[in-house]
Amino acid sequence: MGRKMIRMAAVAACTMFLFAGFALAADIKVGHLADLTGPTSSVGNPYAKGVQDYKEYVNAHGGINGKKIDMQMFDYAYDKNKAINQYKAYVEEKVVAVQGWGTGDTEALTGFLAADKIPYLSASYSAHLTDPAKAPYNFFIAADYSTQLRAGLKYIKDGWKEKRAPKIVFIYPNHPYGIAPIRGGKEYAKELGFEILGDEDVGLKAIEANSQMLSVKNKNADFAWIGGTTPSAAVIIKDAKKLGLKTKFLVNIWGNDEDLIKIGGAAADGVLGLQAAAVYGDDVPGMKLIKEVTKNEHQNTHYIRGWVSMMVLCEALKIADKKGQLNGPGVKDALETFKDFDTGGLTSKITYTPTDHRPNMSAKIYEYQKGKLVYKTTIELPRKAEWLGL
Repeated sequence: MGRKMIRMAAVAACTMFLFAGFALAADIKVGHLADLTGPTSSVGNPYAKGVQDYKEYVNAHGGINGKKIDMQMFDYAYDKNKAINQYKAYVEEKVVAVQGWGTGDTEALTGFLAADKIPYLSASYSAHLTDPAKAPYNFFIAADYSTQLRAGLKYIKDGWKEKRAPKIVFIYPNHPYGIAPIRGGKEYAKELGFEILGDEDVGLKAIEANSQMLSVKNKNADFAWIGGTTPSAAVIIKDAKKLGLKTKFLVNIWGNDEDLIKIGGAAADGVLGLQAAAVYGDDVPGMKLIKEVTKNEHQNTHYIRGWVSMMVLCEALKIADKKGQLNGPGVKDALETFKDFDTGGLTSKITYTPTDHRPNMSAKIYEYQKGKLVYKTTIELPRKAEWLGL
């Protein structure tokens, strides 16, 4: 009788172990690469927090069809070699997708992703990543950098009242992220009738830009595109103000946020900022949940896009799981079924197809006015085939 009870206890223990192992296996493994301490950490931190907060919310409310998301965040400090090494570790862990970050590392990983068949939702919005023929497993949730730049150019050209051509200069770091939209943007600027004055190189870690701003002043530029991140954009506008420039600045999505006001002060007034998502507190349906989760504590605008990126991935995971295809190719196929996916107004509606990974052709224009981000309009551009990947 004692031996029988021991055998029953052993069977019960094995059963419990197997069930525990099954439950663990049922967790959905996802990777998350973030820059928390590197040169883009000022914008990387709020974005990463948005990604993780949405995951935590989903896990606390039933997960993905009852399955928890196991997504550990890794700070690669904007070092693409560290990103590649960690990505390989994620592959060994059998992740079904990865939430990524920067342009340099995203581009370095594109070939690996295609070979390993791992969907990668990055915060790099380079246009060439939207062409499935070249980057079949790359996705993101905002209009690509080139589309955003084109939208900004259209906005300022539509408001131009003089008979002469408006003059514009392009200011950006000599970095894949900074360079990404320049060709497409310049071609569209010519098409719109801008006079292009040239380029100025201001690095992401710049602490001054006096010589570059003197050059812009001497060129008598009406407008200037800034393609850096918020700290470097603040350096540019502050030095421009010191030198008395009258140039109107148009700043890319990672170079303008609430911190531009804190760092740039009065120099931020009049600056135009491109966004692809609502600003915290905007009156859109999806903001209610964000405010609940964050307990009404204001979040940097980049947080919203991180939140939406994870929202999009979770929707794809649900679709893939219901089809019994909870793997890389299954998640990719699920993403490519998205048609006008509604994010509750947090972003424009999102569509992906097997031949076009541009989520939308929309950019929001905000203007900095007396310490506030003031919404101006949303520019919708046509989904031109010739713009895919450029």
